[in-house]
Amino acid sequence: MPFYSIFILLFVFTFSFLGNTIFSLDAYTLHSDSILVAPSSEFLLGTDRLGRDLLARLMEGGQVSLIIGVGSAFIASLVGLLLGSLAGYFRGNTDKLFIVIIDLFLTFPTFFLLLALVSYVNASTWVLIVIISITGWMTTARLIRAESFKITSQPYIKILDIAKVNRLKILLKYYAPILAPIYFVSFTFGVGGAILAESGLSFLGLGIVAPQISWGTILSGGKDVVEIAWWVSFFPGLLIFLVTFSLINISNYLQQLTNKKQIQN
Repeated sequence: MPFYSIFILLFVFTFSFLGNTIFSLDAYTLHSDSILVAPSSEFLLGTDRLGRDLLARLMEGGQVSLIIGVGSAFIASLVGLLLGSLAGYFRGNTDKLFIVIIDLFLTFPTFFLLLALVSYVNASTWVLIVIISITGWMTTARLIRAESFKITSQPYIKILDIAKVNRLKILLKYYAPILAPIYFVSFTFGVGGAILAESGLSFLGLGIVAPQISWGTILSGGKDVVEIAWWVSFFPGLLIFLVTFSLINISNYLQQLTNKKQIQN
């Protein structure tokens, strides 16, 4: 079990959502006499080019980045679970329609589709959650569909259909327990992908807009001064790396457990 990955995630979530109760810092206060100050006893992680405390901004921005990551991954995985299981269970025209929708979304590269969508709306936390969800459910749906096909082919499912057992009951009782591990793997992997997507958009100036803060906007703000103030870009980049790296480790572990269970069965 990757305990170190779980510990890192707990630390980052605690740092982002409870850090202000410990440090009592303001992410928006300007210190005109402390512009681009390196990490010190007064400013533990330094300041940015407007003299704002980087530690406070990382805590404030972490809340936005993590909410976007968890929220969009949850919605995308849930949509993928619903559509994939329905396509695998009903087959026929339902599955054909599913394939057409998947092909339409996969026609465009995901990040360019993100860019196209955000160019028509004013980005905010909830808007980005919806947009990243729209562009992130396809992989989960295809995995769920493939597994649902296997379940539907089982004799006991055919017997239940012949007996005219309620279809919702069949999906909840027989499909959900088997598909749950795939959902959780997709969810953990999706959180890291969503945080990276938000960071990429914010880095390009198309994500979170002021006065809101995210790790991506902090990273973007530091790119012009990276040669003289490395800490402005380094610390948000480090937090993004730690979260995505930990989530990938947990996702790989869950996938290994799922594969072992399938082999045993």
